[in-house]
Amino acid sequence: MSERTVTPPGRQGPGAVPGRLVERLGLDVARRAAGLLPGELRAPGAGLGTELAQLRAYRVGDDVRQLDAAATARTGEPHVRLQVPERALTTWLVVDVSPSMAFGSAQRLKSDVAEGAGSVVARLAVRHGGRLGVMFAGGPASRMLPPRSGQGAAAAACELLRRGVAADGASDPRDVARALERVRRLARPDSLVVVISDFRDAVGAKRVLAAIGARHSLVALEVTDPREASLPAVGHLSLVDPETGALVRVDTRQRALRERFAYAEAERREQLRDELRRARAEHIVLSTEGDWLRDLGRRLR
Repeated sequence: MSERTVTPPGRQGPGAVPGRLVERLGLDVARRAAGLLPGELRAPGAGLGTELAQLRAYRVGDDVRQLDAAATARTGEPHVRLQVPERALTTWLVVDVSPSMAFGSAQRLKSDVAEGAGSVVARLAVRHGGRLGVMFAGGPASRMLPPRSGQGAAAAACELLRRGVAADGASDPRDVARALERVRRLARPDSLVVVISDFRDAVGAKRVLAAIGARHSLVALEVTDPREASLPAVGHLSLVDPETGALVRVDTRQRALRERFAYAEAERREQLRDELRRARAEHIVLSTEGDWLRDLGRRLR
């Protein structure tokens, strides 16, 4: 990650993520998204079959190294064990580390929730021989981990998830769309793409999400904060847009201002829901308030 990636003030971390609870979860959400599950896709490699249906009598030209001693002894004729493609699912995890993810007014920051949710998805993705690729978006420089299998891949993802977010003003609204486009080009057909973001000011992301949803299982984990839905009447406020660094001063005592703010946010959320629905995404909302792991677990059981 760039040197301009920082640990947000007030970072609490995602909280406890019990291993036993994670073991009871699964990426079954992929079945609802596009009928796919880990273990249901054929990988390009070949592995040894184990079922009797995968055995047949030896033919001239067969590889003698594939002779099956047990079947040969049982039948009295040479038998070979057929090679069948092993089944695995490749999961791409796209994590938004733009400055807006450093916001939080409840129990933790949005980046804390993203860290926890990302670690859960990473651990689930490498089950059953699955492969995990990770793309970080919204920072001064995107960071990618190419797809790998094994617990080492999940551990590397979790380590990077703890490295914080981009500094205020060090992000471009098009960064998330660029990262998604890169994943769209790299992902093999019928992959699972999981995007963790607050989906705020992600210019161009709608088009890319629709393209991803047309070829892959798509899961959108939207991270929200309750303060984003309404503006409190606390007098004069100086607000900084974390994405651009712009300073805005407002008088929150004005009822009309608070109502316009709430209406604009509700309209934005409804538009986002429609866009994700059109992209055929499984939309899961996680909040900085309450138990994000419980909310995620309800959808991944």
